[in-house]
Amino acid sequence: MTTFHTGELSVQRQAGLEHEAARLSEMLAPASLSRGASGFLAQREFAAVTARAADGTLWTVPLLGPAGFLDGSGSTLAVHALPADPLRDFPAGQPAGLLAVEFATRRRFRVNGTVSYVGEGGFLLDVEQAYGNCPSYLQQRHLDRTPGPEPLTVEESSSLTDSHRRLICAADTLLLGTTHPTHGADTSHKGGEPGFVRLDGDDFWFPDYAGNNLFNSLGNIAADPTTAVLFLDFTAGAAVHLTGTATLEWTEAGEGDTATGRRVRFHPARVVTVSGLPLHATGVVPSPHNPTVH
Repeated sequence: MTTFHTGELSVQRQAGLEHEAARLSEMLAPASLSRGASGFLAQREFAAVTARAADGTLWTVPLLGPAGFLDGSGSTLAVHALPADPLRDFPAGQPAGLLAVEFATRRRFRVNGTVSYVGEGGFLLDVEQAYGNCPSYLQQRHLDRTPGPEPLTVEESSSLTDSHRRLICAADTLLLGTTHPTHGADTSHKGGEPGFVRLDGDDFWFPDYAGNNLFNSLGNIAADPTTAVLFLDFTAGAAVHLTGTATLEWTEAGEGDTATGRRVRFHPARVVTVSGLPLHATGVVPSPHNPTVH
């Protein structure tokens, strides 16, 4: 038996990295939150979660709260916060993927599982996978969750507007939400130099940089193209949520940020912008691992 599903295995095989991935397969085994993992989660003020809204649409949205709002122990993570639009009405009994990020020290931790309860002040996640990721491609920044003067506003569109396009072209960070029909949901971080995400008509694409070789996100996309993307505007305090479909494209390996010969193309179906969030950042320091954008 293997801890990888067929989508992950197919991408590992085509990339020629199945042996490297196999050495890390224990990361994906059924897990409980260790004391160290629980301590890291308890100190976080930012996370992102991928799940389906009541209408079945997949979204990745930010979760914000004071230190302690992520309370994990053993096989349960209690999240003392609820996602806002467009995931405000998400139901229990579904898979979800959560990623907690500490931008200041470039640390991140994934917790995947099943939402067993949703209440007035938060939800419970039954933990099935829990593991950390390397700091590569994470830009260092210091978050400020002080509420701004502007009220929270929500706008929806069926395609990218000019303001969306400007944000995407300048982005150095995105959160990628994927899902698998039987192996749950996942949230991953993708980063690089501003410009690493390229617009292409109504679509955009970004290169897949060398990582842990597990290909959790790309394996999910190979099995189910349903995908969500979250861009954060740390200056304006806004989040741009996109849901649609993604395709893994194999190209000729090049230099810089196209060295792996892999890229993800995303086609948006709906876009929801939430402004007025208490989410700002200062002191951005690019990751030393960022490939040069050509």
